[in-house]
Amino acid sequence: MRSVIDILDLTESEIDSLITVSDDIISNPAKYARKCAGKKLATLFFEPSTRTRMSFEAAMYELGGNVISMTDAASSSAAKGESVADTVRTVSCYADIIAMRHPKEGAALVAAKNALVPVINAGDGGHCHPTQTLADLLTIHREKGGFDNLTVGLCGDLKFGRTVHSLINALARNKNVRFVLISPEELKLPSYVKDASLKSKGIPYEQTTDLEKVIPSLDILYMTRVQRERFFNEEDYLRLKDSYILTPEKLKNAKEDLCVMHPLPRVNEISVEVDRDKRACYFKQVFNGKIMRMALMLKLLQEDSK
Repeated sequence: MRSVIDILDLTESEIDSLITVSDDIISNPAKYARKCAGKKLATLFFEPSTRTRMSFEAAMYELGGNVISMTDAASSSAAKGESVADTVRTVSCYADIIAMRHPKEGAALVAAKNALVPVINAGDGGHCHPTQTLADLLTIHREKGGFDNLTVGLCGDLKFGRTVHSLINALARNKNVRFVLISPEELKLPSYVKDASLKSKGIPYEQTTDLEKVIPSLDILYMTRVQRERFFNEEDYLRLKDSYILTPEKLKNAKEDLCVMHPLPRVNEISVEVDRDKRACYFKQVFNGKIMRMALMLKLLQEDSK
């Protein structure tokens, strides 16, 4: 039995294989319509979600399986003090695979160690979000044809942004990738991510607070929202929440084939006028997220049945 808690749980060749399967799902959806018939996915979400939960559920339905769901921790036994370990042991009796989101870092690892079925981390605090990264990678691959020789700008909340941390870990394994880290001083990429994923591998990176200065050099611009739920101090959130707002004006100096991405939800860090720009790829990410989750669940369920 195998779980996916971190994007690094998947090798480069496995990610390539997931991309190949995803491309085939897009081209031949009917071929996959009964692949998970008789299987059940349990979605355990201890934290609010729209895209991630619904895309997991849509993915399983489109594979011919079924879904059982916990979408509100307050109405579950967690509200009575039940541990994550006991919850997943229980749910393992009902489902063939579990997708779990939890506000605490490390909760998904605890779940994987105690579950009797594969667990997919759907986000654990500010730590990891591997299936969002798979959606991001499929988007980049379909837009750019691969991952080598890219200059990737990551903008906004780089401190708490689990999608950013996972994407850096994934892209850092490719050739001639350069990162531009754009954030307020208070939301800089944590040292532990920088040291482990960039410095130790000799991967070039630049840190800046100035988006407009660096945008002409970027192949990918990955925008993120400043996450209110990660702040202890409301005043700090209000001071930083509008640090970067991408507008058509700011895109005038960007490359014609720039790929603008965002894990969503957005608040106001990307103007709605940008949606009409052909470089806007964030709604493509949403679709690609469903497809990659189909490919990943199919892989884990097939491995588990061997």
